[in-house]
Amino acid sequence: MSKKFANVKTNLPGPKAKEILDRRHNIVPGGVSYGVPTFVDTAKGALLKDVDGNQFIDFAGAIGVNNVGHSHDNVVSALQDQAEKYIHTGFNVMMYDPYIEFAEKLAELAPGSFDKKVMFLNSGAEANENAIKVARKYTERQAVVSFTGGFHGRTLMTMSMTAKVKPYKFEYGPFAPEVYHAPFPYNYRRPESMSEDAYADYLLKQVEDFFITEVDPSQVAAFIMEPVQGESGFIIPNKKFVQGVYELCKQHGILFIADEIQTGFGRTGKYFAMEHFGVEPDLVTVSKSMAAGLPISGVIGRQEVMDGTGAGELGGTYCGSPLGCRAGLAVLEVMEEENLNGRGAAIGQKVMEKFSTMYDRFDAIGDYRGLGAMCALEFVKDRSSKEPDKEMAPQVLKEARERGLIALKAGVYDNVVRLLMPLVITDEQLEEGLDILEEAIEAATASVKV
Repeated sequence: MSKKFANVKTNLPGPKAKEILDRRHNIVPGGVSYGVPTFVDTAKGALLKDVDGNQFIDFAGAIGVNNVGHSHDNVVSALQDQAEKYIHTGFNVMMYDPYIEFAEKLAELAPGSFDKKVMFLNSGAEANENAIKVARKYTERQAVVSFTGGFHGRTLMTMSMTAKVKPYKFEYGPFAPEVYHAPFPYNYRRPESMSEDAYADYLLKQVEDFFITEVDPSQVAAFIMEPVQGESGFIIPNKKFVQGVYELCKQHGILFIADEIQTGFGRTGKYFAMEHFGVEPDLVTVSKSMAAGLPISGVIGRQEVMDGTGAGELGGTYCGSPLGCRAGLAVLEVMEEENLNGRGAAIGQKVMEKFSTMYDRFDAIGDYRGLGAMCALEFVKDRSSKEPDKEMAPQVLKEARERGLIALKAGVYDNVVRLLMPLVITDEQLEEGLDILEEAIEAATASVKV
């Protein structure tokens, strides 16, 4: 296959990257992992160039951070303008208008036909942590329910809500109390005798029984749910299950928190993935692509819920930095001007069409799935037994990056390749990247069999 964009000139790491990699191993702890053994030199749109001149098509997007692409001109211009005015004053000390403007726009875009208020923080984990604080304060209840397979962060509280042991929780306990995990639909692995709707009904009944066996609903402050589970391999629940959980929350006075940190800002073809499910979350947490790589996050919530906290109870030194707010405003402008929600839907359609041909070609693919441009392949040793193949996903990624494509691994069983390409990717770049992925699967299939 002739390549126009992907151009790996040397085996990774190249000489310059190897020198930096040696320094990296000497100074950075091993617990801080990396996927590609090289170092970026420049990045633009959906392309990355490393220090040795190798160019890659980016299907990872810094783990879903760059929906508007690397170094978008609008974002760069906004940051340059803001840096010349002031970099930081601390919103709790002297306020600034970009915080207010960004909050107003997010409140308008977020699902929910009710008045909202918005606060900004630094990271996705911090957003989830503060959403729980707000929910507990408002409800005067302590318990929190997340879902099996969910990922919500690496702080004590969010690690407690995360429902995968390795690598996130192993030997890091004890964890925060009053955190419970309810079942979540994994439709590919549901009993063969059940339809998706019957499976949803079965799990909803388990959630109701959960209120008998695990925690009384009168003690539950909130349920927190990813509309599409990210780290677990892009697990997409059906609408009936999401709406059923939402109705249970309303029935018992429990707040419903949508963790939109990976799913937001056009990734699924809408500003917020919960729009696909027809529910209005009481609280929404956002981060990642909201500011094109600047460290900022937020909690968007019902006005009365957000106002349940007192002065000084929420905040932090860098929360809602001026640079982050200006970058976020630029992101929203780009999304509207370039119709990135529509682009996300179109990319998803192209990817799923390609996945369909790959599925017919490679028996190692047990399932392919996606919502908008949030798409994944799940690898198995046998389609009948659905036994996870943990060797295939990392081998596919290795073969892909040697050909100039960067993608990510995920999955409860570490057997999923997920795609989070920037939504500004061109059709040519997308097609080349998908062709490289197909080549990588072919090579990995041969390698694993040997």
